[in-house]
Amino acid sequence: MLEPYKTPIFNEEEALEVSRNLTEIFTRRRTIRQFSSQKPEREIVENAIDVARLSPSGANKQPWTFALIENQQIKESIRELSELEEHRFYVEKPNKKWIKDLAHIHPKKEKEFLTKAPFLIVIFYRHFDLEDDGEKSTNYYAKESAGIATGMLISALHMCGLSTLTYTPKRMQFLTQLLDRPQNERPFMLLGVGKPCPMAEVPVLSKKSLNSVLKTYL
Repeated sequence: MLEPYKTPIFNEEEALEVSRNLTEIFTRRRTIRQFSSQKPEREIVENAIDVARLSPSGANKQPWTFALIENQQIKESIRELSELEEHRFYVEKPNKKWIKDLAHIHPKKEKEFLTKAPFLIVIFYRHFDLEDDGEKSTNYYAKESAGIATGMLISALHMCGLSTLTYTPKRMQFLTQLLDRPQNERPFMLLGVGKPCPMAEVPVLSKKSLNSVLKTYL
């Protein structure tokens, strides 16, 4: 079924100003690892998730679930299980090239942010859903769709003045079990969310220039 599209009002002068302002706003976006203990209003985070769930998805299947975690005991369990995975990655079966490539951002096995961040959000995706009769319903481009939704979520949180840390342990299936999610869900990413602590530090990084990533065909 189709319906008329309610075209947004477009003003080119305003659009140019907005686009320039957004570039400046997102230039200031940084991943942080040191969170303030001051907890933002939960509604701010929930509203950002509300933005993310409006993301486009393959065949409009919307194959995502957002698990919002404040419970300290659950955070501690996530940290414990995550650090077991990090121990395997850094100590038991180290990928030396991977570790070398990560060195400039100073990662470590200990994941304090998992218990310090006021909120954790785990984004799950599903390659299929189960109908009432038990039949599988395929979700197309499920992982790509979850990626788009996660990008919208990070952007919405940043626009609200909150910082994030993206985290993907090499093996994340423990999150499905710990959070009692159905077996057809797979963890896509974990986000730490909150305000940076006053003494937070970030690595000195540079981004590729627009000219180096944009190829224009006129």
